[in-house]
Amino acid sequence: MNWLKPSWQAVLAILLCLIAVALGAMSKPEAAALAEPAASFNYPYLGTKGLMFGLVVLAALVSMTRIPRLAEAAVLFVGAHLVAWLLISGISGFEGTALAPYFLLLTAAWLLGWRCVAVLSGLRPMASWARTALRLIIPAIFGAWILIIWEAVTRGAGIPFILLPPPSAIGVRIASSLPVLGADVRQTIFKAVIFGYVVGSGAGFITAVLADRVPFLRRGLLPIGNMVSALPIIGVAPIMVMWFGFDWQSKAAVVIIMTFFPMLVNTVAGLAASGHMERDLMRTYASGYWQTLLKLRLPAAAPFIFNALKINSTLALIGAIVAEFFGTPVVGMGFRISTEVGRMNIDMVWAEIAVAALAGSVFYGVVALVERAVTFWHPSVRGG
Repeated sequence: MNWLKPSWQAVLAILLCLIAVALGAMSKPEAAALAEPAASFNYPYLGTKGLMFGLVVLAALVSMTRIPRLAEAAVLFVGAHLVAWLLISGISGFEGTALAPYFLLLTAAWLLGWRCVAVLSGLRPMASWARTALRLIIPAIFGAWILIIWEAVTRGAGIPFILLPPPSAIGVRIASSLPVLGADVRQTIFKAVIFGYVVGSGAGFITAVLADRVPFLRRGLLPIGNMVSALPIIGVAPIMVMWFGFDWQSKAAVVIIMTFFPMLVNTVAGLAASGHMERDLMRTYASGYWQTLLKLRLPAAAPFIFNALKINSTLALIGAIVAEFFGTPVVGMGFRISTEVGRMNIDMVWAEIAVAALAGSVFYGVVALVERAVTFWHPSVRGG
C-alpha cells in the first residue's frame, strides 16, 4: 500500500457520493419520473448524473495515489470545478427542485476543492514567480468556492430572489449597469473617500507629531480622540450634511472625522516604539529632536502608520457610503443602495455592495503594497 496516501477529504467525498447514489433522485422532477416510468418527464441531469458521480470518485481516488503534488492539485481542481459547473448548469430552469443527493454531491465537490487548496498550500516552490502565483491562486480558489456554493444553494433550494439573488444575477446586473455604477464610484470614492482619506490621515499624522513634541497636547488630545472615535457615524453624518450641504463635501467631512483619530493614536504609539538604547545612541551623536524623529523614530513608527492607513482605507469607504444615506445628490453608492432597496431591486443593491467590496479591497491592497515597498527592512516584511 505504499502507493496510497489517503486524505480524509477524498474519503469523505467518496462516502457522500455513495450515500447520494443510494438515496436516488437528485431533483423532484427526477423523483416523479422514477415513480411513473411510463410518463414522460423532463428533469435535470438526464445525461450527466453518472458523469458527475464518476468525476468525483475518480478525482478522489487519483488524488490518493502517490503522484506529484502539483498533478494532484490539478486533478482535484479539474474534478471539483467541472462537477460544480455541471451541477449549477443542470439545475438552471429547475430552481427549487433539488433534493438531498444534489447537496451531498455539492458537498463532495467542495471537499475536493478544499483538498486542492490544502495541497497547493503545502507546495514550497523555489522560483519567486511561482510563490507569487500561489499567493494569488489559493485565495482565488477559496473565493470562487464561496460564489459556487452561494450560486448552487440559492438555485437548488429556490431561495426567493428578493432575499438572496445568485451571484450570476448580480454579475448580469453589474454588466448592464456599468454607467450608473461608474457615476456612483466617481461620486463616492473619487470625490468623498479619497479627499477625506488624504486630509484625515494627513491631519492625524501631523497632529500626532505635534502631540509627541508638546506633552500638553498628548495628555489632552488623546483622551478626546478616544471619545470621538467612539461617536456613532449615524449621529455624525446628518450633522455634517447640515453643515456642509448635500454634495460630496459633507461625506468627505465624515471621512475626515473617521480617519483622523486612528492615524493619531497609531502614530503616537509608533513614535514611542523606538527603544531607549537607540535614542541614547542618537543623543551620543548630538542629534536634535527633528534628526532623531526623521532618522530613528519615524522609521520605527512606519508599521504603526501603515496599520492606520490600512484601517482607514476601509473606514473611509464605510463612512462615505453611510453618510450618503442622510442626504446626497441623485448619485452615489449609499444613495443607490437606499433607493434600490425601496424599489425592491435587490440585485442592484448587491451590485453596489460588490463594487464597494472590490474597490475597498483594491484600496487596501495598494496601501499594503506601498507598505511592503517602504518598510522592506522591517522583520514583519522580511519574515513574510
